[in-house]
Amino acid sequence: MKKIIIIASALCALALSSCTLEEKSYTEMSRENYVKDASEAQTVLLGVYRNMSTEGLYSYHLSLLFTISSDIAQCEGSGNTAFRVIPTNSHTASTPEIATTWSSLYSAIYSANNFIETVQERMPSWTGTDAELGRIYIAEARTLRALFNFELVRWWGNVVLMKTTADSRKPASEYVQAKPEDVYAFIEEDLKAAIEDLPWAGDDAIRGDGSFRVSKGTALGLLTKVYCYWAGYPLKDESKWALAANTGRLLAESGKHYLNPSYEKVWYNTCNGIWDPHESLLEVSFYSPTGLNGDDCVGRIGKWNGVSALAVDGVRGRNAANWKVVYPFTQKWSELGDPRFALSIADYKYGNSSSSLTTTEKVNYLDLVSATASEDQKNKQRQLFTPGKWDTEKYVQSGNYLINNDKSNVNWYVMRYSDALLLFAEAENEANGPTAGALDAVNLVRRRAFGDTAHDVLSGVSQDELRQIIRDERAYELCFEGHRKQDLIRWGIYFKTIKQTAQDVVDWFSNGNYSVANYTIEGRHELLPIPQRDLDLMISCTQNPGWGK
Repeated sequence: MKKIIIIASALCALALSSCTLEEKSYTEMSRENYVKDASEAQTVLLGVYRNMSTEGLYSYHLSLLFTISSDIAQCEGSGNTAFRVIPTNSHTASTPEIATTWSSLYSAIYSANNFIETVQERMPSWTGTDAELGRIYIAEARTLRALFNFELVRWWGNVVLMKTTADSRKPASEYVQAKPEDVYAFIEEDLKAAIEDLPWAGDDAIRGDGSFRVSKGTALGLLTKVYCYWAGYPLKDESKWALAANTGRLLAESGKHYLNPSYEKVWYNTCNGIWDPHESLLEVSFYSPTGLNGDDCVGRIGKWNGVSALAVDGVRGRNAANWKVVYPFTQKWSELGDPRFALSIADYKYGNSSSSLTTTEKVNYLDLVSATASEDQKNKQRQLFTPGKWDTEKYVQSGNYLINNDKSNVNWYVMRYSDALLLFAEAENEANGPTAGALDAVNLVRRRAFGDTAHDVLSGVSQDELRQIIRDERAYELCFEGHRKQDLIRWGIYFKTIKQTAQDVVDWFSNGNYSVANYTIEGRHELLPIPQRDLDLMISCTQNPGWGK
């Protein structure tokens, strides 16, 4: 089966990159000599998709590095150096990783713009299937462009809006920041158009193999999410709750998407590159059945955020497991009898440096201290618990080699159907109160989790009660999937939650570590700083609040 993100090296030359917002490329495709038909258009479109698999986007930064610091997870260690700078909110406007993601997103937007403009120029001469495919391919590119702009506006807030390739070619001195609401409006325009032209994943006959490609469900789910962010901090345009509810309802009532009956299967699938068009709305494919392909089109999923594993020569590489679970979250969740708990949080690792190593050796952290150990000694071990969803030893099959110490072929979910259901429930509750539709959406997620209806949220809850239930449910269902930090920010409670979590850690363990609280500043860390190297050139642009000039 074709894997959309794994493409030929000749194609990679078409995925442009730049250090700044200005695009000057000598590999840009010639509109006169290329994309003569739908087949060539698809080849170039895969290059637009490939932007998602770069380190600045979902290979590392937007999946793992930028998203970690919240009330449920933190980075390994107690310092704020090296890779811990961003996870502890110790970064500055000159931190290289921030500049990398900023420029990678603008490069991705440029490639989407270039594709859209080129195909629009060519399509008047296309007929039949080529014309129909061209329309779908443009809708795919508009969905991707919407995604890239959405990442820009929610992480940076005050950004330069690049609607065309001509916009990108202006001198940096002419760039001006768009109002965030104007960026959201452009995203909305793209997604509404895409919804009209994209097929449902399960009904996709014309594209042949639509694995890991966006569909009507993708665009509906993403637009629901966009409206929820538009309604939240910092814009707080509450009129968008109704739009989010209406859009989410279209997806929920379509009958085209549903939850995989097995929560565990969701993680087996993504660890082995198995496409589930019903649960997975948007997923980055790093999977290659022939193993790792150098540093190209691979991610750090399962390595950086998975279960700790020592290397076994010729069998597996090391899993650094730099994501650690905040123990008060573990403690609270463990009391609920939720089957997702054991699948999501690993209280174990693979391999013990004091014993012989095998490929299957599993060591519980609490077994590494004596039966008479003090509670403080046990608590030190509890701080080592990691996410368990990307347990490479448990899920990854032998055909997907993981002998690399840093990179893997494990896929990354950008959006699952359960995320869309909970967003719909949230928007419906905010717009109309705790309606039956809102309760049904939450309960679909809870029934899959618990395997029964005994844990349903019952009618009679207040709007405030359902709001908190949904916020908690998002933490349990979507934990460690890159959503929590941005959820806390859009709810306007990020700083408050960081400070409360620091107190919760101390109340649990006086020597507990939660270093992010030492550096987080209210009104500063809700947005990333505009990279200083670009800001110096964009003389009409201003830095985000709290970050100086």
